[in-house]
Amino acid sequence: MRIVFAILLLMLYIAPHPTRAAAPGDIEVYIEDMTWPEIRDRMRQGSTTVIVPTGGTEQNGPHLITGKHNYVVYATSGEIARRLGNALVAPVLAYVPEGRISPPEGHMRFPGTISLGQSTFAAVLEDTARSFKQEGFKLICFVGDHGGSQETQAQVADKLNAEWHGQGVHVLQVKNYYAANGQKEWVQSAKLSSGNPEAHGGFLDTAEMMARREGGVRKDKLAAYKEEDYATLGVSGSPMGATADAGRKALSLKVEAAVTQIRNAQADRD
Repeated sequence: MRIVFAILLLMLYIAPHPTRAAAPGDIEVYIEDMTWPEIRDRMRQGSTTVIVPTGGTEQNGPHLITGKHNYVVYATSGEIARRLGNALVAPVLAYVPEGRISPPEGHMRFPGTISLGQSTFAAVLEDTARSFKQEGFKLICFVGDHGGSQETQAQVADKLNAEWHGQGVHVLQVKNYYAANGQKEWVQSAKLSSGNPEAHGGFLDTAEMMARREGGVRKDKLAAYKEEDYATLGVSGSPMGATADAGRKALSLKVEAAVTQIRNAQADRD
């Protein structure tokens, strides 16, 4: 049983993302692309904040690939770290709670979705944070792109903060990245979409994917989906009008919300 669990933990870190093209002068922030001496040296230079991105592998309607969250949070976490200037990024946790497995509920009713129980996800987050604490990181930030992960991330952060009180290490649930990023208000004020732009597979999901990986959107499947389409198609919002430009703006709002919250947490620790 322990061998099976170990294999599961290993697989959690295999998230799909294309090779990143580094811009001139770009500082490497992804731990998976660094050697251990490089990581050690960056920590000695002050990079003791680590971002733990959580994505998800789930159905997103007929027009979006199942790795949507993983592609998005890989990119946004890297940008957050570069903006902070003193942070590194852990590999994306690609499997998260997506609903009951058997009998299936939620996204699990559609092929391709992979779901973890809340307790399994919590255990993975906790051991990940304990690993980084052991190595000397001082601020461990959970950044989740999936709604079903937020509560468990907050619970794990609270648990570890209570246990580590007074030890100089803090776990931060970066809730503003997902819940207070201003995306919905921006879309509505700009009148870019009718209905709820945050609906599953709708305007924002599609625009973000267009900006992050245009090939992940099946443009011939775009349609004015409605909430009642979820039962049969797995989509509850209309992607019509979504563009890569809108997606880039939407992603920048997530990044800005996260950077502000993390900087405030860093300042409180100084």
